[in-house]
Amino acid sequence: MQRLGVSRTLWFVVFPGFELLDLGGPLCAFNLAVDFHQARYDIRIVSTSGGLVRGSSGVAIDSVPPPSPNHLDTLMVVGAPTVDILDEQTETAALVRALAPRARRSASVCTGAFLLAAAGLLDGRRATTHWRYAAKLQQRHPSIKVEADRIFVREDDLWTSAGITAGIDLALAMIEEDCGIETSKAIARDLVVYHRRSGGQSQFSTMLELEPRPGRIRDALAYARTHLDERLSVEQLADVANISARQFARQFVAETGETPAHAIERLRCEAALPRIEGTREPLDQIAIKVGFGAMERMRRVCLRIYGQSPQALRRRGRAQT
Repeated sequence: MQRLGVSRTLWFVVFPGFELLDLGGPLCAFNLAVDFHQARYDIRIVSTSGGLVRGSSGVAIDSVPPPSPNHLDTLMVVGAPTVDILDEQTETAALVRALAPRARRSASVCTGAFLLAAAGLLDGRRATTHWRYAAKLQQRHPSIKVEADRIFVREDDLWTSAGITAGIDLALAMIEEDCGIETSKAIARDLVVYHRRSGGQSQFSTMLELEPRPGRIRDALAYARTHLDERLSVEQLADVANISARQFARQFVAETGETPAHAIERLRCEAALPRIEGTREPLDQIAIKVGFGAMERMRRVCLRIYGQSPQALRRRGRAQT
């Protein structure tokens, strides 16, 4: 646990076009540790040349050029809304490459993993990033083991987090390591967030991808979410939407990019995942409760969506606790 007399240097690296919430979420968590929980963090926002750095939202943040510390405790690199913005940050990647060897631990928030990768820090390591860009990170850097469904990944002195708010989860885990679990729990309460979220980021990604515009298809999806244990045929969902089954199926694909059958399978798989990973409930009972009916059907869908069987997902969940 951190002694009150020890100050840990914590630098956030920003660049033009950075995502404001990637900075603000973790920064708020660490500031709460300082302001209300007697932690000692020396927090600075740094950039390649210092001065005002304008984020993607138009808000400008004051930064300093990197000092030359005797010891840098934590280096945290924020992300950007698109990878194209990160591709322009060659000087920032060089800065990260230079600073990381001085740090006890280095981290990224969201797409900031692309800057860690560009700096060569993730070669041969496990990492995660925003679900939308996980495949691109894997394609560009084949030596990285990208774990697309994780909220955050820690491997030795390297930490990476998933999309945007997952930076808060990462910050809480770091605070727990530095200051103890009671402090991190208290800060989670201050922030009104879960201390530890169950499940991976796929529970958010698919729902966001499926989300249609307001109207009949969205109403049918909302109904499906709360009736997963039922049969949920196209005809039943069409009745909820108050249109014909043929029109419903056509409009559903047009608005979500999925067939109704595949969408329902995704919803069921996502409902099953927290139970699979976080409980000892028999897998065959989970399959019944979320509407798969049979364990074999749930196994096939899990393999297609997550690339792992329910048994493997359960082992992974236990390994993370």
